[in-house]
Amino acid sequence: MKVKSKSTESYTGKDIKVLKGLEAVRQRPAMYIGSTDKKGLHHLINEVVDNSIDEAVAGYCNHIRVTITKNGECIVEDNGRGIPVDIVPSEGKSALEVVLTVLHAGAKFSDKVYKISGGLHGVGVSVVNALSEYLIAEVHRDGYIWVQIYERGVPITPVQKKGKTSKTGTIITFKPDFQIFRNINFDPDIILERLEELAYLNPFVTIEFIDENSGINKILNYPNGIRDFVENIIYRNSFNRSYEVQYVKNIYGDIVVEIAFVHTDSDIEISKSFANNINTVDGGTHLTTFRNSFTRLVNTFAIEKIKEKDVSLSGDDIRQSMVYVVSVKVPNPQFEGQTKSKLVSHEVKSAIENTVMNDIKRIFDSEPEIIDIILQKALVSYKARIAAKRAKQIVIARSRSDILYTVAGKLADCISRDVSKREIYIVEGDSAGGSAKNARDRNTQAVLPLKGKIINVEKSNIEKILQNNEIRAIIAALGCGIDYEDKKMDISKLRYSKVIIATDADVDGYHIRTLLLTFFYRFMRLLIYHGNLYLAYSPLYRIITNNKSIYVYSQKELEKEIKNLKKYRIQRFKGLGEMNPDQLWETIMNPKTRILKKVSLDDAEKAEKIINILMGIDVEERKKIILQSSSSVSINELDV
Repeated sequence: MKVKSKSTESYTGKDIKVLKGLEAVRQRPAMYIGSTDKKGLHHLINEVVDNSIDEAVAGYCNHIRVTITKNGECIVEDNGRGIPVDIVPSEGKSALEVVLTVLHAGAKFSDKVYKISGGLHGVGVSVVNALSEYLIAEVHRDGYIWVQIYERGVPITPVQKKGKTSKTGTIITFKPDFQIFRNINFDPDIILERLEELAYLNPFVTIEFIDENSGINKILNYPNGIRDFVENIIYRNSFNRSYEVQYVKNIYGDIVVEIAFVHTDSDIEISKSFANNINTVDGGTHLTTFRNSFTRLVNTFAIEKIKEKDVSLSGDDIRQSMVYVVSVKVPNPQFEGQTKSKLVSHEVKSAIENTVMNDIKRIFDSEPEIIDIILQKALVSYKARIAAKRAKQIVIARSRSDILYTVAGKLADCISRDVSKREIYIVEGDSAGGSAKNARDRNTQAVLPLKGKIINVEKSNIEKILQNNEIRAIIAALGCGIDYEDKKMDISKLRYSKVIIATDADVDGYHIRTLLLTFFYRFMRLLIYHGNLYLAYSPLYRIITNNKSIYVYSQKELEKEIKNLKKYRIQRFKGLGEMNPDQLWETIMNPKTRILKKVSLDDAEKAEKIINILMGIDVEERKKIILQSSSSVSINELDV
């Protein structure tokens, strides 16, 4: 490579760009709110509400109202002290304007005002301001109403005194900026879920939620706090308690620890963790410490109560069927990133260990029937795990010699050795497989046809799963192994950058897709986390008009397309096997024209619940969800 002459290069101080005010937020919003999709959009509401919650935790607020207007605005109102409006000496501006326009400005950096706070970085409400088309701040304080209006983070009015009031508090009205977000429509279910969490975590606060679009008007107040939280999770999932929900609270120096837990009749573990009211979806120090301490505590009782020798209960054995919430409030916690999804503060370890080894141990000592139930469940899980491990070893040993033979006759591999360019289509049936093999780009596209429906992994043990020819074919073709007990899949050995599920656009096709998704969710979840798993959407109809083809994917789309056509012919596809190679290439295999949806898991608990319904014993509920999902697919929701 030829190196350019230094004398010809122009790189001086003039090339350095300094972003002032909130310009940096608008240019790189994902750095501050995680993303500009639906998740980032709703994070704006969280930032404003968190400030009101901080007022409540400090003892100055007991009512918060969140309203979504028909105009697409969000209004967050509290009865706290109100943001100060007097002049900040160092800035020469009103405190209100400083808080709303300066990053890292606020009272959260001093424990004089907020000893415990969720909005620790001082960027929350200013970021909301920067990413809003407009924001109106109304403060009730010192007997007066103060108002200031902003557009895209820039104040367009000074702080104005509007009249007298006997109230105190802050009202923030904002509308997300369509220049930043792909979709600016709030989802009331997402908002309500977060507000319910806050109501459970702060039983001294009443939270009101109003959505003018859907007519929702809910008052949220849970006097029993996170104990009610656990009860609600059990109710929503139709579980039965194995004993009454247990709750402990411990104040360890400046750190407050709350834990509520119960075991149920399910085999699903559900955990929720929070730090200073922030939902730490990726866990962290508090959750890991609780799990380790709880495992250690239960094993101390196991030594005394379990007569069988050499039994070593794992954390998974003990927590299988357990529903629990861990909440900590700690001064100056440390999180990973502005979105605060993971707590990394080590000072909480001692507080949680103390809570488990003393307070929870006291429960087990005084109510031995509870620890007996936990041990009984853990022992059953332990024996099943050991038995499954032995069965799997036998099956793997038996299968190793012929698993490659099983896949060899089915897989039509691609030529390229560059994994980043290689992709594999998993299709249903030999007919579809034949068309796909003829349609594909042989250099980069492999085809693996499956013979009918794969085994339902939700209802089968590991021995039956690994004996299934279709499952074995998938495992052998992908080459990265599966996750089960002590065996972990190695994503670095994945032979394709894209694993594409291509099934027929009918109920049977959706069923096969669901079975495959369940298998990947249970045993190859890293494919989803690393963005390697895709769904290919096949058309239902082909409209032939003026010697050209229009492919449509739903009855509704068909009606829209033919509305203004005078002369046309319609071809109905019953499955991929009925499509000739040219049609298959054009619709699901040509990277320039195909429609793919990347499979993602934003909420593991919701996915767990849906899969449990889809693959469980409730046939009617499963049928209802499949039909609803199959009829609601929108091309706008897909990744092309």
